[in-house]
Order: sequence, then structure tokens, then C-alpha cells
Amino acid sequence: MLVGIHQPHYLPWLRYFEKIVRSEVFIVLDHVGYEKNGYQNRNRIKTAQGATVLTVPVCKPAQRPILEIEIDPRSSWRARHGRALEMSYRKAPYFARYWPELEPIYAREWTHLAPLNRAMLEVFLRQLEIDTPILYSSELPVRGRSTQLLAELCRAAGGDTYLSGANAVHTYLQPEVLHAAGIRLAWQEWQAPVYAQLYPAAGFVPDLSVVDLLFNEGPRAREILLAAGSVMHAEAAGPQ
Repeated sequence: MLVGIHQPHYLPWLRYFEKIVRSEVFIVLDHVGYEKNGYQNRNRIKTAQGATVLTVPVCKPAQRPILEIEIDPRSSWRARHGRALEMSYRKAPYFARYWPELEPIYAREWTHLAPLNRAMLEVFLRQLEIDTPILYSSELPVRGRSTQLLAELCRAAGGDTYLSGANAVHTYLQPEVLHAAGIRLAWQEWQAPVYAQLYPAAGFVPDLSVVDLLFNEGPRAREILLAAGSVMHAEAAGPQ
């Protein structure tokens, strides 16, 4: 069984969902340390001026687990993000189809980042018609750190193969630790797809939030995701 694992993201980008749809089980890594300046509380959308970043402001994130990260209650981020999405995409072909399910998230009060990201993930999985089972690391009986933690998560989910991002194979991942735990290694090959976008004068912008793909391509979104990536297995040499 192929297991994908990744931290929760806000308005996740396309590569995130391609990994989910390729996985037989996907684990949201929500109990590890928060990554400052990462994508756990932000992502990019496209405006008439090009890409812009929407960021959820958080309180004192340093060296705390993702589950404990609080959203700054003094900020009016929900109103700003909701307006930005409506203004940027209201003329997109499928905005009227997908926005009504996303809009209530911006009408609701959120005290912590993890539940917000979880609610968003559930909406996008429905809209993309992805039925991969989703587990949360905080709800699994695992310990360990780094690659050892990934191996334990795979085993806890009943998996025998870990689906990694290609870059991780060259950086922090230790394949020998997976091998010792009886877990095979696979990795995600990805090339950002080109698809219809608004604001052609701003040029095509890759690696945006999934909302850009959904609002512009609608039911074709899943097909576009699958065409952009593939799974490679470690029977051959690792990615170069």
C-alpha cells in the first residue's frame, strides 16, 4: 500500500493534491513542529497584477507543534482573503460552481490553524472527487523523528511503500531507515501543468493554490493533476 504524508497547508497547491490522489492512504502530518515562512498558513493566488500571497496571521509560532498554532484574533484576514478570492476569480468559468462551498469557511471564526486547514482540505477533496482515505498523525500511535517517524506512520497505516517528494530524497530523507523498517521508497515526479488562467496579460503563473485550477478548469481539474505527475519507485536509482 502506497502512503503519502505531508504537513497541512492553507489553500494547498496542485502538487499537494496530485500526491493525495496517487496515494492509497494519505496522512496529514499535523503533530510535528510548525514551519515558519512555509505554506502551512499561506499560499498564492493569481490577480490581474500576477501572483499574490494570502497569509493567515498566527501567534508565536516558534518551536510549537502545528496543532497548537493559534490564529491571531486581532486580524481581519477572513474578510480580506474572501474579498481577494471573489475579486480575483468571480469572472472565472467555474467560480459560481465551487465558491459557495468554500465561502462559509471565511464566514466562520477560527481559533487555530489546524482545524481551518482540515476543513479546507475536506472541501477541496470533495470538489476534486478524490476519495483517498485521509488519516491524521496526531490520531496515530507513533513516535520518533524524521525518517523514522515516516516509517512508523506508514506501518501504522498498514502501508509498505512511502511516497516522498522528489526533493526530499536528496535532502533530509534517509532511505536506509525506511529499508530497515521494511518500507519501500517511491517518489513524486512533478511538472507544473499549463492550463487556462485569467489575466493573460500577467502571463501564466505556475504552482498556485488549487483554487486557481478549480475556478478556471472545473471538472477537468483532476485530469490535469494526474497528467502533471507520476510515481517513481526505488527499484531503479533515485532521482538525479
